[in-house]
Amino acid sequence: MSRRWLSLVAVCATLFMPSCGHDQQLVSISIVPSAESFGSTTIPLSQDAGASAQLRALGSYIHPPVTKDITDQVVWASNTSGLATVSATGVLAATGLACGNALISATVTNNTSAGDISSSGALVTAYMTATVVCFNGPIITLDFAGTGMGTVSSSPVGLGCAANCTASFPSGTTVTLTAAANTGSTFGGWAGCDTVSGNVCVIDKLSSDITVTATFNPI
Repeated sequence: MSRRWLSLVAVCATLFMPSCGHDQQLVSISIVPSAESFGSTTIPLSQDAGASAQLRALGSYIHPPVTKDITDQVVWASNTSGLATVSATGVLAATGLACGNALISATVTNNTSAGDISSSGALVTAYMTATVVCFNGPIITLDFAGTGMGTVSSSPVGLGCAANCTASFPSGTTVTLTAAANTGSTFGGWAGCDTVSGNVCVIDKLSSDITVTATFNPI
């Protein structure tokens, strides 16, 4: 190989890494803060309406390793919008209509790198937990078991979790929990419910603190 050719290869490797086939790819996202709380046990729920916080999404890339603020590039979503909403720019806000937990996600779905080089399977999601504090009342503690992954949501809204969490509901409330397994996992069952139907757990007329367990197993 000629010296001139070797020189061109060296220049390409040091100055034009993406065009040499080294694709910069997003490998993970983190949300800052990872948890945010609104309200108090002494504050009426309606007064929490409009309380807000700015979330940031930080993307970790390889080729080369770097962390970037991608707050305006992710798709923000709340799995319990009746409790807390999140805007397209990452502003988290309590609705003042419900208390408990909501799961907030930031997702990037992109089949090209920052240099417009094709990259396959680039779907990356991160989560944070938003909590609106309730007045004192019976508490449901939700535990996750198994080595799979999934989420649990409630009706009325209050529990929106991807890991162990708690929420308080007014005494006498009938609470329905619904489990959803993530890709690569399957829902394994409930423990601690009054009645169960598939992935749905019903707690009839909550009157005291209880613990419910949702099990997720890998496929």
